[in-house]
Amino acid sequence: VFQIDFETGALMGPMKSMYDPKGGKQMVASAKKDGGVNHSCNDETTISARQADPHSHALVLDPFVGRVAYVPDLGKDLIREFYYDPEGKIEIELNVMPSGLCTGKPDGPRYFEFHPQYNIAYVVNELSSTIAVFEVDRHLLNEINAAARSGENMIRFRGRSTLRLVQSISTIPSAFPTTMNTCGRICVHKSGRFVIVSNRGHQSITVFKVKTKGSKRGELQNVGCYHTRGETPRHFQFDHSGQYLLVANQDTDSITVFNFNLSNGELKYSGNEYRVPSPNFVCCCPTHQEDDTIQSSSEILSESLVVSSSAVDAYDGSSCSDSEDSTVPVHRGQLSEQSLKEELAQAKLEIEALKKLLAEKV
Repeated sequence: VFQIDFETGALMGPMKSMYDPKGGKQMVASAKKDGGVNHSCNDETTISARQADPHSHALVLDPFVGRVAYVPDLGKDLIREFYYDPEGKIEIELNVMPSGLCTGKPDGPRYFEFHPQYNIAYVVNELSSTIAVFEVDRHLLNEINAAARSGENMIRFRGRSTLRLVQSISTIPSAFPTTMNTCGRICVHKSGRFVIVSNRGHQSITVFKVKTKGSKRGELQNVGCYHTRGETPRHFQFDHSGQYLLVANQDTDSITVFNFNLSNGELKYSGNEYRVPSPNFVCCCPTHQEDDTIQSSSEILSESLVVSSSAVDAYDGSSCSDSEDSTVPVHRGQLSEQSLKEELAQAKLEIEALKKLLAEKV
């Protein structure tokens, strides 16, 4: 854990905390005949090497209170939950739990993703080619956060998990052997309506639709598997519109672009493909022109004012979520017209203040 400079983005020393369950040992992976690593091979020999030691593959902070760090341990088929203190230290392990159904076969948890609206988290299991869906205990997270604020001893939370497994779903067709596939990346589409995972071996992207209503809200149903037009899709990324998916085919040296249907989640090859040596990460960065910065900011402020006014005109006091227990704040009951007018007046004052600030900079 390092502190970051908010102005420059630079890492600031010294190191705050470090967790290394392997004790400095090197990672072992199956080799290819012509060099590199064979991510399609998932036989017993490869698995025994991959799981010879603990293997922390990621670390993700909870997005709700920022006090629990989740670490998928690929080597031990566990999700580890650590207390992340206000000083950036990760020293207390609160709980460990299996990353799947405990079938006796290895899972190999690789990455951990939260849903942007629901109390749900997704774990992609590299070795079993599955996604584990967990319900997140917000009440326990809030309790941990309250205890942290009051300076209480966090040891009392040991053995209490903030996760509960609610679903396990395969990422590849049942006829395809898991010994010939390992999962790569998982991500949740920014709309919250789809979960996407890559299959190295099956050479595909699998799209899942997120259920939005009832007791199974947040669970997944398969939309389809789509060939990546290359081998070993190590990584993929949506553009900022969410309508294009860029896939890095590591072993065929290519980046392939797909159209993503925002309505049903289907992928279609766009016809665009680029030659890149052994790509293993895709990052979409926005481009900005300094001359347009002030003008764009003013336009955004004007648009915000129009939207705020429209929202007041259209509000009927009956907004609600599409399920019985939403994690997104919603309006319940009728707000008074006077309250809405006061909020709008305050928003207008803030916008005018920002406009004056921008004018001074020009």
